[in-house]
Amino acid sequence: MKLGTCVPHRIAGISLLLLLLGSPCFPNFAYATTEYYRHNIFDNSLTPDFYFYSWAQPSGTSFVDQKNWRLPVEGKTFFTPPNALRLEWQSQQGGGWEAEVRVVNFRYRFPGFAGGNLYIWCFALQAIAADDLPRIMLSTTREGLQVAEFPPASFSEPIPLGKFAGDLAPGRWVRIRIPLNEFHTGSIYDFQPEYVQDVIFLQGKSDGVRHTLLLDEITIDNDIATDKGASLPAPQNVHATGYDRHIEVRWDPVNSSELARYVIYRSLDGTHFEPVGIQLPGTHSYSDFLGKSGVTAQYKVAASDRQYRQSPLSSSASVSTRELKDDELLTMLQEACFHYYWEGADPNSGMTRENIPGDDRMIATGASGFGIMALVVGVDRGFITREQGVERLTKIVDFLERAQRYHGAWSHYMNGSTGKTMPVFGTFDNGGDLVETSFLMQGLLTARQYFHGANEKEQSLHRRISQLWEAVEWDWYRENSKSDFLYWHWSPQWAWQIHHPLIGFNEVMITYLLAMASPTHGVPADLYYSGWAGQSETALHYRAGWSGSTDGDHYANGHTYYGIKLDVGVGTGGPLFFTHYSYMGFDPHNLHDRYTSSYFDNNRNIALINRAYSIANPKHFDGYGPNAWGLTASDGPTGYVPHAPDNANDQGTLTLTGALASFPYTPEASIAALKHYYRDLGAQLWDIYGPRDAFNPSQNWVSIIYMGLNQAPITVMIENYRTGLVWKQFMSNPEIREMLEKLNAVTAK
Repeated sequence: MKLGTCVPHRIAGISLLLLLLGSPCFPNFAYATTEYYRHNIFDNSLTPDFYFYSWAQPSGTSFVDQKNWRLPVEGKTFFTPPNALRLEWQSQQGGGWEAEVRVVNFRYRFPGFAGGNLYIWCFALQAIAADDLPRIMLSTTREGLQVAEFPPASFSEPIPLGKFAGDLAPGRWVRIRIPLNEFHTGSIYDFQPEYVQDVIFLQGKSDGVRHTLLLDEITIDNDIATDKGASLPAPQNVHATGYDRHIEVRWDPVNSSELARYVIYRSLDGTHFEPVGIQLPGTHSYSDFLGKSGVTAQYKVAASDRQYRQSPLSSSASVSTRELKDDELLTMLQEACFHYYWEGADPNSGMTRENIPGDDRMIATGASGFGIMALVVGVDRGFITREQGVERLTKIVDFLERAQRYHGAWSHYMNGSTGKTMPVFGTFDNGGDLVETSFLMQGLLTARQYFHGANEKEQSLHRRISQLWEAVEWDWYRENSKSDFLYWHWSPQWAWQIHHPLIGFNEVMITYLLAMASPTHGVPADLYYSGWAGQSETALHYRAGWSGSTDGDHYANGHTYYGIKLDVGVGTGGPLFFTHYSYMGFDPHNLHDRYTSSYFDNNRNIALINRAYSIANPKHFDGYGPNAWGLTASDGPTGYVPHAPDNANDQGTLTLTGALASFPYTPEASIAALKHYYRDLGAQLWDIYGPRDAFNPSQNWVSIIYMGLNQAPITVMIENYRTGLVWKQFMSNPEIREMLEKLNAVTAK
């Protein structure tokens, strides 16, 4: 299937993630991805050889085909393009085999399925009698055949697939329907099919014959009517744009409650159209990676309903790929990432979703600030008009004015429809988040300066953003007037229960800078040295605790790694988002202190160390090299990791924003990484919002999600490299200039 926050780092040996356990210019997104994934178990594999979210294992003399213990992917015969799964087995007396298709558990996926039946589309290469088909069972644990555990996890008793499939004739797709009430618990706990995590095929009759069954579109849904009603209309206004190695196809949305997907067809000869991919109904664009320039292709699109009946094909659109110059590649990359914040935004608030796909209710405060800076770039680059940018920003400001606030600060996550806090990270996370607020305010202050025209709409935005800025009580988050630190959270119910001090060097420098710059609720400039760059025992233990290193525990580092000296930073510098989040608006050229003469140079050295580590590749992971680097925070095959160039946090996962958002620091190395990720690996890594979030070559894993915190830094930091636009706008705020004067005076003491 082609689709497309700072989750905090580890501190003092405890994961802060656990501590926090927190119109014409607006596209039509009536169908949400949350609903799609309340039904979908498998539609397509992002990798073409074997399916990461599967498992296959034989025992005894029986056989089941597997690659690296996973099910092979079938790319020639499928029900929905571009692929299916291939289940090939031979059942022997005294042996056994099992093959699992696991639910893709991405961040904030809704935990339950909706529907009364399990559906599987099957294709037999040769005839298979019902008695010779496998048995099937379900499990509510990802590991399938595991003992019961708490909270109650269970598995069902195996039942014969043939009971529901009957005899399978060769060469045609058949949809098998199995009522979920046919699955009875085989565990000590009741089996709850709505929480299925694993569909498991098991050895059945020991007939000693090799069989092959292709599997596609595994879903859970209610009974589907078989009426012969009118078909869906063909999508209209299909058009295509050619780029260096891919073509982007767009069309007008089909507004129908029966729409379940779009099917995209391609022709390379202008005559024969073949299906190449599907798209979710809430998205009306598709990225087709052709792999080379100079290719002409034609496209048609069909709408498909829940019964997989397709509309007539649309009219065709024709375009060619062409070799792009470096400058054109950068514009292509910026625009693709920008669309995450334009088309993928929450339709009610205009704010940024935490991840796509994900929980459609959830918007992220910090990522929305990044999205606002991407909006500025989008207007300046002509991706959208200035009027569209003003309208979107007005929608965002409307929302922020009515959303819940806590002494002026917003929470980490909010409901995009209501503006209410969503305590995602636990009961203590039901108040203000100063760090996320500072990321948001960095974006708002950038927009305040950019959208400062003479017309009333822009003048109104300027006034209203100023009011939001002046209402943030930065001094409140100091806890008291004698505190040496700012604190991350405050809750009206739990007060300072989390009590997490902000201590550098990491991603939160912007919080101190804005707190010092506030014209209404500012903190003294010397808090920079007592808190952010503090030398207290609390600060030393904090830095050493999350990094596992005493290098840099006094804020200053001074050590050399791979021949590169690091003035400031803990260990080898940490994940690269440390050099991005605070410096998307704030220009690090303008900052120095007692520990480094230039934060731009220091950030560049962190990026160079990160790349040098990836070239050295001390843990010998696949895929690392001079053009494949950028260790920074993202999900990986086993969940969130703050990927960094050190033994503890390097797990073989490369997060593409790491290198691509480092353009101001490492332009030659970053353009080389872009060309490698796009031209060499784009078949798996490029999609509608640009480069996918992360990939792990050693485990053949590609992230299904895009993250709101990772796409905007690419768009914004590339623009800062090209024109300095966002840096110039943010730094033109008079409060920032005044703050730097105060900091320089304190530094000189």
